[in-house]
Amino acid sequence: MPVTRRDTLYLGLSMLALPAIVRAATPITITPVIEGLEEPWSLGFLPDGRVVVTEVAGRLRVFADGGAFDVSGLPDVAVDGQGGLLDVMVPRDFAASGRLWFSYAHPGAGGASTALGHGVLDGDRLTGFTRVHDGPPVDGGRHFGSRIVEAPDGSVFLTTGDRGEGARAQDAGRPEGKVLHFSADGAPLPSTIAGGMPGLWSMGHRNVQGATLDAKGRLWTVEHGARGGDELNMPQAGRNYGWPVITYGVNYDGRKIGEGQARAGMEQPVYYWDPSIAPSGLAIVKGRVFADWRGHVLTGSLNSDLIARLDADNGYAETRIETAETARVRDIREAPDGSLWFLSVGNGAAFRMTPG
Repeated sequence: MPVTRRDTLYLGLSMLALPAIVRAATPITITPVIEGLEEPWSLGFLPDGRVVVTEVAGRLRVFADGGAFDVSGLPDVAVDGQGGLLDVMVPRDFAASGRLWFSYAHPGAGGASTALGHGVLDGDRLTGFTRVHDGPPVDGGRHFGSRIVEAPDGSVFLTTGDRGEGARAQDAGRPEGKVLHFSADGAPLPSTIAGGMPGLWSMGHRNVQGATLDAKGRLWTVEHGARGGDELNMPQAGRNYGWPVITYGVNYDGRKIGEGQARAGMEQPVYYWDPSIAPSGLAIVKGRVFADWRGHVLTGSLNSDLIARLDADNGYAETRIETAETARVRDIREAPDGSLWFLSVGNGAAFRMTPG
């Protein structure tokens, strides 16, 4: 059975002015590293020490010690509700290829879809942008997902949301509410589900807004539930994760969703939150700096102004980091130096966490 947040372990947390120090078993210091951001969605680390940040309105910004600049040449983006310029992924071969991958809301006749593409960063321009995936345009601005993860073999995962219509997540012929899988150049890989669309890896997801690899190279995700039922999953090829047939949440008006909490042939989450925290961003700590947190799962919250830390070796016991800096945390990443960075929409800033 999955673990729920009712097992949460709460620690004393401070609300100090910057830098904030959280008093916990492993004390941490939080300091601002980038400020003045407008609706930041994702960040990535370039091998030369620069940092790239996406903003929902369609802006890609590059930051270095000497300043910052905006990048031109991005695709047209549909900025509507939860849609816009979303994730950025820096592949391992960036130093040689200069390639960056993006997910975004792609405008189409009558709506928009979650799209995936890549281009080459050349100075302050993105050149040769190629869209490798989109879907049927859907009206409205809900549940685009989405995160991009490079697998150990160089292939690429894209997560999507159900666009506000749960039945799409159970349609193997549609891309909504899925984890999709592409080759290193963006070609969809064969479906892992019989009769499924090219690229289909797993299905039955509601709105996946966090994804990462663990130390063994396995994919992990977090997704939004409705009223309750946010999930941590380790999606596997060919599996169905149940939405909206099974869920630990209910509709916003309190009505039951689907059949209940379990059904044969549908997977259980590793962990779920009830009530919802609206998780976004996901990191599994390698422990180069935070040795005591090695293997712990970190995700931000968009509705509760916190970072949740789950101890996988202790029944996914949850510790909550709540400070003035953790206002609407959209993304969280482990930097090359082992520090932990997160984006706060509420503060319009990126922050760095270090021990001490």
